[in-house]
Amino acid sequence: MAELEGKVALVTGGARGQGAAEAQLFATEGATVVITDVLDELGEQTAGELGGDYLHLDVSSEGQWETVVADVVERHGRLDVLMNNAGVFQPAQLLNTTTEMWNRAVAINQTGVFLGMRTVAKAMITAGNGGSIINTSSIAGLEGAFGATAYGATKWAVTGMTKTVAKELGKHGIRVNSIHPGAIVTEMIADMVDGQEDKMVSRQPIKRLGTPDDIAEMALFLASDRSGYCTGQAFTVDGGVHG
Repeated sequence: MAELEGKVALVTGGARGQGAAEAQLFATEGATVVITDVLDELGEQTAGELGGDYLHLDVSSEGQWETVVADVVERHGRLDVLMNNAGVFQPAQLLNTTTEMWNRAVAINQTGVFLGMRTVAKAMITAGNGGSIINTSSIAGLEGAFGATAYGATKWAVTGMTKTVAKELGKHGIRVNSIHPGAIVTEMIADMVDGQEDKMVSRQPIKRLGTPDDIAEMALFLASDRSGYCTGQAFTVDGGVHG
């Protein structure tokens, strides 16, 4: 049987990159998938390709979260998996980090995860079927990341929220874990990788950069019942950089 047969999964930031790869693998493994994004045209296209639904969602909006989760439950009768994937990365050292850059990173990377967990947890508790919440952090949420003050701060926050919320929701059968990608080649970091790939690979114990599929495979494990006794944990997928 497929790993996610009968489950309903919501993937934020699912129009492209890691989110699209996660959504595709979830669908291949039997899940009913709803992807959300602010890139509506691309989101509709991705959802159509995997046979899922697309809903517009600015993850920093409490009201939009309430609307989307209610819509998913009304359409499908349940919500079993939340993949909090949406995020932004704008590198800048402390002295070059504007308040606007800081606030945007916090709103999307940190508040967005908080709102998603809170809204979906309520629906999962009401349904009484348990569930799995998977938050995308980063190795920058486990160690200092030079030149990424705002980004690193939000990813440390995701790591901490994950561990705390896992303890709170365990009694409801809801598992909460975080994934910590390293250098994963997506549209979001394409400019950084351009011309630097050989240098970046030289720093990797596993001599290649990561792909969205690498993250999707970990997400599948955490979404499925195979990880049924795992919660509050940080799962690193970075080719061995953080050790």
